[in-house]
Amino acid sequence: MPELPEVEVTRLGLAARLTGEKVDKVTTRVPALRYPLPADLSRRLAMRVLRDIRRRGKYLLFDFGTGHLLIHLGMSGSLRLVAGNEPPLRHDHFDIGFGSLVLRMHDPRRFGAALWLEGDPAAHPLLARLGAEPLSRQFTPRALGAALAGRKMAIKPAIMDAGIVVGVGNIYASESLHRAGIDPRLPAGELRPARLARLVPAVKATLRAAIRAGGSTVRDYVRSDGGAGDFQQRHRVYGRADQPCRQCGTPIRLLRQGNRATYFCPCCQR
Repeated sequence: MPELPEVEVTRLGLAARLTGEKVDKVTTRVPALRYPLPADLSRRLAMRVLRDIRRRGKYLLFDFGTGHLLIHLGMSGSLRLVAGNEPPLRHDHFDIGFGSLVLRMHDPRRFGAALWLEGDPAAHPLLARLGAEPLSRQFTPRALGAALAGRKMAIKPAIMDAGIVVGVGNIYASESLHRAGIDPRLPAGELRPARLARLVPAVKATLRAAIRAGGSTVRDYVRSDGGAGDFQQRHRVYGRADQPCRQCGTPIRLLRQGNRATYFCPCCQR
């Protein structure tokens, strides 16, 4: 599933090419993804200028002035820029045409979403209860400690909880905890200030490094230009069970937490 770095890399690639461009055509090929596609999307977007593309967690917000098109990539979705005459593939579900360029949504599993929002997008139910943005100034050790207070769940699933902090999915939770030297099994509500002071910068550094590398292409994710990310080549622990820790040489271990794979170093992470 695309996580925050992959969504941010997508946003950056699209914003550089499409901001200020005018929509001249909308084509939908299916009635619904996770939710029904807006039936009047073509009317709403026709001849509208794309003012900006923002991100909230793993959601992209395309600002057209009269409203926002909210897009979520789901488990297997991607947004690509293609030439206007490029034939659609089997799982290319809708296009937004900007002259010679087309923004195309590809989603084999159809768990993605595209919704039209009017008014303040932050008030929409999908966004209203989201937690802190991990790359923001508001995400501090003190703020994270307050959000974790009293929670008995392990720290790894806690930082994957979008109500606490958004966008830190399975890959980057494992990577951040290794960078911070924290055992993923520790109770979240019992982390001392010294550990929180390591964890917050580790989350930020991990996500920023992944964005610079174009994200992680483990299965379906591709950038807006169709290329793959390469942060997976730099993973410290994720996907490296039984391989030596890059820091101390101890074999990386694999365990299951909430039906998700967790990778960690039993020597470096205490």
